[in-house]
Amino acid sequence: MARRAHLIGIAGAGMSALAILLREAGWKISGSDDNFYDPIYSYLKKNKVLFFKSYRASNIPRYADLIVIGKHVRLTPENPEVKRALSSGKTIKSLPETLAMLAEGKEQIVVAGSFGKSTGAALIAWCLVRTKKSPSYFIGAIPEGFNSSHLGRGKYFVLEGDEYPSAYWDKTSKFLHFDPTSVLLISGEHDHVNVFPTEKSYKEPYKKLVAKISKYGLLVYSFEGKNLREISKYAKSRKVSYALKNKNADWYTQNIKYGAQTSFDLIRRGKKVARLRTPLLGNHNIENVVGAGALLLEQKMIGARDFARGIGSFKGLARRLDLKTKRSSVPVYKGLGSSYTKAKSIFDALKLHFSEKRIIAVFEPKTFSWRNRFALKWYKSIFDDVSEVIMLPPPAEGKRTHDQLTHQEIFQAIKGRTNSHKARTEKETLAILKKITKKDSIIALVSSGSLLGLSKSVPKLMEKLFPQ
Repeated sequence: MARRAHLIGIAGAGMSALAILLREAGWKISGSDDNFYDPIYSYLKKNKVLFFKSYRASNIPRYADLIVIGKHVRLTPENPEVKRALSSGKTIKSLPETLAMLAEGKEQIVVAGSFGKSTGAALIAWCLVRTKKSPSYFIGAIPEGFNSSHLGRGKYFVLEGDEYPSAYWDKTSKFLHFDPTSVLLISGEHDHVNVFPTEKSYKEPYKKLVAKISKYGLLVYSFEGKNLREISKYAKSRKVSYALKNKNADWYTQNIKYGAQTSFDLIRRGKKVARLRTPLLGNHNIENVVGAGALLLEQKMIGARDFARGIGSFKGLARRLDLKTKRSSVPVYKGLGSSYTKAKSIFDALKLHFSEKRIIAVFEPKTFSWRNRFALKWYKSIFDDVSEVIMLPPPAEGKRTHDQLTHQEIFQAIKGRTNSHKARTEKETLAILKKITKKDSIIALVSSGSLLGLSKSVPKLMEKLFPQ
């Protein structure tokens, strides 16, 4: 008889990917969530994963063998389902504990960093899939053209590794549950200030992660990534570095030609390895390609020609920098801006590839990082290359857990630095966009959340106002 797993909080990016893995491993899956939206909801529906749309004690199957509780699930006493789970006597695991169980016995490739880890993990997994290595993989985002997780027959397991705590009962960073053979370390900038109040506390789990790599394994790290050279010293394994253009790194690029398809030479210690082409936008994505190539090629998992083919066919991740319009002369992009660097990379990429356009940013300070008083310094420069900003309100959920900024305080921080507008609702935002959008505009919707429904309504508005 098949084992049964019940996932509380199944509509998160990581939990939905875990549900697919468990099902492929032979488990019967059920789950629940009360806060879900696209692309995850459609992803679960496409993969025929049904779940309860609210939390109730009765959701938990009587014969469940395993209950996985997501990190962001509302806890007891507010959540009757969690309360029932904790008193049921059934086996309860966190997401990373369950992943570690599924990855046992595989060569684990962990991709970590404060930003870029989903793209890095997806690049590596895609190249291994394309070369028929049949890898297992877990990506905390939805790639374009393939699933965010899969249990393969091959020896490699690609894992996106997160420094965030594993569960409310386990403060261990998620990636420390893994047993890495290789690590790709993309970035180490201070993030999640509600969990890691100081930069020193933020670096500690990364030091522990690289120390776990076998001495026969490999650490690949960004040469110019903040804190990473310091962190790399804790690794006992072989180490190689990579960068965008810095020739002091082991791997870097030369002869970049930007466009809808960007091309460049991949260089290893002064010697050209391959000419690569990618549809991904922005220097940060080119650097991610270099990091993925350094790991795959140093470990001889695939050859340079296969790597070039894989990179050329990789389409990116949903919600990272998605073109949302199909029939408008004013393009609308949706990007994930959960930290300063992630948001800055969006604006940098749009400026790099569309230098003639006026950027209009619709910005939602969704994450704790953006709504904490610590972030006031970020607002002083984040919109330097943006012509107009529409600032949405920060969510009220969780505001008592940290020193949260008000909507007005955030607006005051950006006022005068660029043309700024304050909107509280979808309707107000659309009205402002009607007034300020011109033919030479490009719109960036930036958030890690639902943006009040604007992800759908803004593209519709632009296709109506500026039909192509």
